[in-house]
Amino acid sequence: MTKKERVKQFGLVGKNIDYSFSRTYFRDKFERENKVGYRYANFDLQSIENIREVFNSGTTPSGLNVTIPYKKAVIPYLDQLTEEAKTIQAVNTIVIEASGKTIGHNTDHVGFQKALLKRIEKKPKQALILGTGGASGAVHYVLDQIQCSFQFVSRTPQKGKLAYADLTKELFETIDLIVNTTPLGTFPNVEEAPPIPYEYLDSRHFLFDLIYNPEETKFLKEGRSRGAQTCNGYQMLVYQAEKSWELWNQ
Repeated sequence: MTKKERVKQFGLVGKNIDYSFSRTYFRDKFERENKVGYRYANFDLQSIENIREVFNSGTTPSGLNVTIPYKKAVIPYLDQLTEEAKTIQAVNTIVIEASGKTIGHNTDHVGFQKALLKRIEKKPKQALILGTGGASGAVHYVLDQIQCSFQFVSRTPQKGKLAYADLTKELFETIDLIVNTTPLGTFPNVEEAPPIPYEYLDSRHFLFDLIYNPEETKFLKEGRSRGAQTCNGYQMLVYQAEKSWELWNQ
């Protein structure tokens, strides 16, 4: 790198993120597109409070991605949220302006919608969203946009949400989309899966898992073995990453 070339720093904020899709994806992208002086690093934080140190470091990043478990927790540390991020109440992309102002965006909804509509044969009408964490808000947002009714399923359901024990054969006969937003089944815990009654699945169902490692989770295997269509989270991650890149370079 010559003296005239400045480092442009980007990165991922999360906890225990050595596996990081984002770091590998953007490093490969920078090399492929000959982005000299561009860097992408993991900011593995034990507490979200430490994000202040990231914002005020020697090489202040131009942009950040945010992953589990900080998509909701990061919000109080930001100067501004986009309307989508406010609605979803989760941030996975931060734009840092030259002034230091931090703006929280959500590109997960862009990734999920593109990946879902490219793979599913017809628009879903009734869905179950497994989990209520940061990623579930983006799924909720998209299903609202495409006018698909849905119910949340949680291990600790609050009012208006279903428990896994509430999932009956009769309910499954009305459902055409099931989205796993929980981390159950993520490598290395590949034998884990959301505790839904898989015996009620058949060819009418489409299973979408936000997990991308392993390529086929136990959740997806169980669905595929019963004739359901399936899709993992890899393409969603690519689409949301490219949207992040677009925002960082506006």
